Amino acid sequence: MRNWSFFAGRVGDVELRIHVTFLFLLLFVVLEEANHGSAAIARGFALAAMVLGSVVLHEFGHAVVAARSGFPVRGVVLFPVGGVAVVDPNVQTESARNLPRETRIALAGPLVNIFLAGICGLVLLSRGPAATLWSQPLVSVTYLGKSFFWINVCLLAINLLPAFPLDGGRIFRAWLGRRIEFRQATRRAVTLGHLFSALFMLAGALGQQWLMLVGFFIFMAAQMEERSVMFQSVVEDIHMEDIMLTEFSTLSPADTLEDALNKAVHCLQDDFPVVSGGDLVGVITRQIIVDRLRSEGNGYVQGAMTKAFEIASRTETLGSGFRKLTSRGLSLIPVVDQERLVGIVTLQNLMHSMGLWAESKRLRKQMEE
Repeated sequence: MRNWSFFAGRVGDVELRIHVTFLFLLLFVVLEEANHGSAAIARGFALAAMVLGSVVLHEFGHAVVAARSGFPVRGVVLFPVGGVAVVDPNVQTESARNLPRETRIALAGPLVNIFLAGICGLVLLSRGPAATLWSQPLVSVTYLGKSFFWINVCLLAINLLPAFPLDGGRIFRAWLGRRIEFRQATRRAVTLGHLFSALFMLAGALGQQWLMLVGFFIFMAAQMEERSVMFQSVVEDIHMEDIMLTEFSTLSPADTLEDALNKAVHCLQDDFPVVSGGDLVGVITRQIIVDRLRSEGNGYVQGAMTKAFEIASRTETLGSGFRKLTSRGLSLIPVVDQERLVGIVTLQNLMHSMGLWAESKRLRKQMEE
């Protein structure tokens, strides 16, 4: 979620992040108006803000219906054509295979755009003739009210296309998911999304440059969503024992913080399980050690360690362990076997270990062939 996006705020439990493609949209608008003075550039920023606001409301339409359907959204990455929701992987897979529920959630966003366009259209028609609403250009910095109307009409029309990850594409994937395996359904939906993306880019190259931007936005959103789904499916095939660290350092509650920091320097380990008499009693990170030394001076690990922690069994899937890490903001999860500490998994080593595991699996497959 954090790749190529930046934090924009939080509404309730939903974290909002803006994808960098919004900067491309802003740059495109500014360059278009650069020769028309500072006032036109300022209105260009206002136009980009209208797109952002419409997308935010569109996504909250999804979030509200999803929450009522037992499908809570944890975060949304905002693209100029819509958003990519971040949810619990198990719930997402279950919902994506439920065609009626996925259809309700998917259509909630376009219904918000219909409402916004309808209200805006009524206000504009009350102030002038209907012909002005259809006058060219439909979207410009000169007539922001009319632009807001057509921005929402465009978001409605684009999101109804069966181009994943747009709303129509999600419905299409749910329909496919009733017939074939979820990962394969996602790949086919993404392929169709790439086709629409290419068509938009081609149309943009032939004259309408903004269509090229739309194609680019769809392509980027599809890539992000596909990587997310593929990552979720892969981690469900890996067990904690496949990637856990089996050679690691531990600390004792009776160790001083200075001794703990010295061990952290020499073992290049950022997260430590705290063990007393063979029992796991807490966890502590290098950052906590440093912060406590700076604020209170030397003390004992027992006074600084975290006693509230999650554990995982060695046969537990990485997906389950990863959810334990992220749901509570942890950086380490101890792995136990019959109540005995046998390994640890940290965010620090997770992606590195997964890459090596995948490479070793490929090598074994090649040797067997």
